[in-house]
Amino acid sequence: MANFFTDNEDIQFLFDHLDLDELARLQEDGFVHAAEGKCDYAPADEADAVDNYRRILEIIGQVAGEMIAPNAEQIDAEGNTLNDDGTVTLHPLVQENLDRLTQADLMGFTLPYRYGGLNCPNLVYTMATEIVSRADCSLMNLFGLQGIGETIYAFADDELKDHVLPRFARGEVTGAMVLTEPDAGSDLQAVRLRAHQDDEGNWYLNGVKRFITNGCGEVLLVLARSEPEIVDGRGLSLFYTERSEKVKVRHLESKLGIHGSPTCELVFDDTPAKLVGERQRGLITYVLALMNGARVGIAAQSLGVAEAAYRLARTYAHTREQFGGPIERLPAVAEMVTDMKIHIEAARVLTYETSRVCDHENNNLRVLEWGDIDKDEKKRRKQLSRSLKRLNAMLTPMSKYYASEMSCKVADTAVQVLGGSGYMKDYAAERYLRDARITTIYEGTSQLQIVAAVRGVSSGTFETWTVDYDEKTYDDPQLEELKGQLVEAKQRVLEAIALVKSKGTSYLDLSGRRLVDAALAVIIGHLLLTQGAADQRKKQVARRFISREMPVLRMNCEQIHNGDTSPLDEYALLAGPVPVSE
Repeated sequence: MANFFTDNEDIQFLFDHLDLDELARLQEDGFVHAAEGKCDYAPADEADAVDNYRRILEIIGQVAGEMIAPNAEQIDAEGNTLNDDGTVTLHPLVQENLDRLTQADLMGFTLPYRYGGLNCPNLVYTMATEIVSRADCSLMNLFGLQGIGETIYAFADDELKDHVLPRFARGEVTGAMVLTEPDAGSDLQAVRLRAHQDDEGNWYLNGVKRFITNGCGEVLLVLARSEPEIVDGRGLSLFYTERSEKVKVRHLESKLGIHGSPTCELVFDDTPAKLVGERQRGLITYVLALMNGARVGIAAQSLGVAEAAYRLARTYAHTREQFGGPIERLPAVAEMVTDMKIHIEAARVLTYETSRVCDHENNNLRVLEWGDIDKDEKKRRKQLSRSLKRLNAMLTPMSKYYASEMSCKVADTAVQVLGGSGYMKDYAAERYLRDARITTIYEGTSQLQIVAAVRGVSSGTFETWTVDYDEKTYDDPQLEELKGQLVEAKQRVLEAIALVKSKGTSYLDLSGRRLVDAALAVIIGHLLLTQGAADQRKKQVARRFISREMPVLRMNCEQIHNGDTSPLDEYALLAGPVPVSE
């Protein structure tokens, strides 16, 4: 029986390696829910909580392996259906997958107990999202939108929470983040969809939204311009509405990949809506929070599709015989397969660490808002909150950028390992490549993630993060030597940062990818070293990663020091004239 949790040794290693006991204590408020009898399935202590998390992942691993994965090929080939009345019918197998996840009580993953949720940490949800994505990358776009429920929980009033969240937990509804428009993709400040009030204070929405993942869902969170006189992001608010005859799907996009996920163009025609939170905070506060969670979700999705591609390539390289033996004996193929595996593990440790830090930030904010704490503790937690916020502002875009770029590279390599067979639809390699490609684009392109991450790298957050790792000592001489390489590499990065900051914002953006890549090599190297101290194989993974990445880091820093700004200064010359169509 296939189980995509129990067959993944690296996820299980991280499950045991990361401090889930500590997260459970924070998430469960000292296990007060069980102690006071508030929820009959709430854990009683750390061991009970961690056992619950493991059992939940085993269930989702079984559903993914036995049902979701076998359905993926047919769903990819047939897709969903746009009806004449502006509604969408999901592929029957997509609906079966959702029904099975609902039956397993997995659709309220991070919601509190009082709404029927599982109250799991985001770290465990990230693991679950990866498992689902390995089975079918497109299904993650329905399962992985549970962050909409989290946003409603964080910012909506109690009436709306009570109306919506239990339905999310029961799997009765799915949701959509309704943000982008034909002329407002990455630049959400340009959103034009209008929200207006009638004389009685009721809100209505009018306009068009485009590229909306699961736009046919029942619950829609819509970014709209509530202040028509304000043209930037300060004029935007967040609204809640539900699927009705007043909002229609005008078009289903015909896409390269993720065919099981309906991507919709929506038309709002005096659609009744409710304001979420306060006016004018839609983009500045609420959508940014929503997108940060979604970006970690895309990192997990990237891990899942990359894991699927790697496993196909690994098996093929072992079984395909050429030149008198399996092709995995050929040095070029052996290196490709090895590096696929190491890149996945590097992205996974970064993404899971980001999820862990997110959990600490969220739980700390919850204690600040609701906890009964004294003045000194409140001051300490406020300082901690600022520190965690800065760290997450760097790690979240780093994770989305690194994991999504990794998934495209791994999926492309899988096609190469399979050769001609990889290019044919007889194997899933071409589907994995098509599915992976979107991860570097939606929820903010890789270029936008770099712009966000480089601010943290250059403002001191990267340097602060490395301090504790620089001071770690390892009993193993090899680990100590590798750590020394990372300490030296950090100094190179700091020198590059100093140079970039002396040249102004445009050079910071131009050098952003090289600077972020260099910082990532140091951060991931340290994370892998901590694993290497606990596991012999992981020590060799750390060695391989660091030995491969340090020369690249030096190259990136040297290129930064070159100071070449010709893509900006000589753009028209180097890019050539704009092509003229005949």
